[in-house]
Amino acid sequence: MTTVPTSAEERASAPAAHVVRTEEDLLTVRHAVRAATVEVGFGLVDQTRVVTAASELARNAYVHGGGGTVTIEYPRRPGGRGLRLVVKDDGPGIADLDAALTDGFTTGSGLGHGLGGARRLMDEFTVQTTPGGGTVVTVTRWTAR
Repeated sequence: MTTVPTSAEERASAPAAHVVRTEEDLLTVRHAVRAATVEVGFGLVDQTRVVTAASELARNAYVHGGGGTVTIEYPRRPGGRGLRLVVKDDGPGIADLDAALTDGFTTGSGLGHGLGGARRLMDEFTVQTTPGGGTVVTVTRWTAR
């Protein structure tokens, strides 16, 4: 059964999935995540952290995973709200996750700060990857830590 948000706050805080298939989609994700950080109540520094992490992860899904989705969620816990990003692709997976989390490691033309940088910018970070089966990166930032 699907529940339909009824209040303005519930509608604003409902999970939203954004497809990443083009360069323009990357910009759409940045704008959506920026708006979500404002909705949750992050200050400018935390807004920048979350948007930077989202940009890195969405670009990884686009470049290395052949595209994917970025889902924005709004978890709550006692004393704080959060913003969770679930970035999923159906690409080749990450062959060596430990290496991919090391600064400077890249399989492309980037600087190699994507995954490791996103991990440092967020409060929670998990990666599920299967060779040939895609990757799901889930990151969360909380208003109260």
